[in-house]
Amino acid sequence: MSYRLEVGLALLLAGAIGLAILAANRTPKPTERDFRTSTLLAGPEGSQAVYGVMLRLGRPVARRRTPLFTLADDTTRKPGSPALLVVLDPPIPLDDTELEQVERFVRQGGAVLAAGYGGGITRCAGWRVQPDRLRDDSVAVRPPRGAEQLRIPRAARVLGPRVRRERLAGLVKRSRVAAPDACETLVAKSQDTLVAAVNGRPVVLRLQYAGGGTITLASDAGWFRNQVWRDTDVPYVVLPLLATTRGGRVVWDEYHQGFGQQSSTMAATTFEWLLQSPAGWAILQLVAVGLVWLAVTAVRFGPPREGVERRRRSPLEHLEALAAGLESAVDSDTAVQRIVGGLRRRLSRAGHVGKTDLKAWLATLELATTTPRGRGSVRRLRHLIIQRGGAAPERALDAAQAVEDVWEELRPRTTRDAF
Repeated sequence: MSYRLEVGLALLLAGAIGLAILAANRTPKPTERDFRTSTLLAGPEGSQAVYGVMLRLGRPVARRRTPLFTLADDTTRKPGSPALLVVLDPPIPLDDTELEQVERFVRQGGAVLAAGYGGGITRCAGWRVQPDRLRDDSVAVRPPRGAEQLRIPRAARVLGPRVRRERLAGLVKRSRVAAPDACETLVAKSQDTLVAAVNGRPVVLRLQYAGGGTITLASDAGWFRNQVWRDTDVPYVVLPLLATTRGGRVVWDEYHQGFGQQSSTMAATTFEWLLQSPAGWAILQLVAVGLVWLAVTAVRFGPPREGVERRRRSPLEHLEALAAGLESAVDSDTAVQRIVGGLRRRLSRAGHVGKTDLKAWLATLELATTTPRGRGSVRRLRHLIIQRGGAAPERALDAAQAVEDVWEELRPRTTRDAF
């Protein structure tokens, strides 16, 4: 059965799919902007530049891609624990347990840098970001002392003190008791405005606590983005904020940026690549075409056909085939001698005999034959050997039949044949 038509159609379909994918890939697609302030993003909105500069300066840095459930415990138990935790306005907020770990971390002398809402750290420190939503207008920033020549970008937001629930309860009468905060609000022993707007509102604020810990709040997370670091002199303001007073690493929180550590297998990673990449889609479509072609060609149409029984020919059948091939030979004497020589090789124990006289061997074979039929077949072979010339087909076939009779009389019997 020929499959040229099916194979041709499959190749034609695969070629059409390939051309469609090639045309789709050549069409320029707008890149989606990722606004996460993550050190794993190299786009204009990412913060990979901050991490790279810290590496070039030789500072010990690391990325944390696990939750903060053991932040305070890791600080006291593990060597090389974080001395500064950097949380850059993550889209995933910290839950209550993580905020409690951050509070314990600060009480133990750790430092925290939170930009924007900081996943809830800004609120727990007693401050809030104003305005709540980003607007087109921004606030000019006064450069730090001694750095008036620096090009400091405008701030999209400023910091403001958070109204405590106790104060709000005294102003507004409520009929029910308010729920407690997710974390107990820390009480700072001192605060220092590092960078302020022209209206006097703090843009970068550092809070110091009794245990030696600090929380640095930055109202605008855009100061940590790659494009801002490239176009302005904000690195001269931000890099001092990343300095630590005690030994330890500067750890960036990447878990709440959406880059949590995933224990995916190789199969899951490959399947995800097949679904998300154009090349993967092309491979899946080709596999689908191959499966359809295999399903179509695997079905046999029409009535079932009987199988052809194949068995191996016996030595005598080979001998008859040899005689049939030699019956048209011009030299019939050579054909008869070859047939008789084959019988001698089969009956010999070694399977190979030298150049001996076939007439003398047939005389000895006649004495060894016990049945009249066998002796008659041997005498017929001797007569064919002695006779010269004659019709080649008749001599060759007669010799083959005589050899078959002798072989049936003298061939070695196996145990299976005995039964």
